[in-house]
Amino acid sequence: MEETKTAVLSEMINNVISYNINMPFNKAELAAKSSPEYKDFITKMVKLRSNANLLKVKLEFLRMRFSEQQSHEATARAERRL
Repeated sequence: MEETKTAVLSEMINNVISYNINMPFNKAELAAKSSPEYKDFITKMVKLRSNANLLKVKLEFLRMRFSEQQSHEATARAERRL
């Protein structure tokens, strides 16, 4: 989603300029960034990023738990050999 941020903004700026061809780019950019559609896009992107970060933490927890389980099993095998 973050990779599309620039493309979405450019498309919105294009739409603003197409309504008023004489509008300067910086004003068209400001109009696009202040639009409700862009705000919704950014809000959705932030929520998705937060969810992705949470999933990364959960994945790391599962990896650590798996590694810990492997370690316990290896220790148990070593103790049985003694």
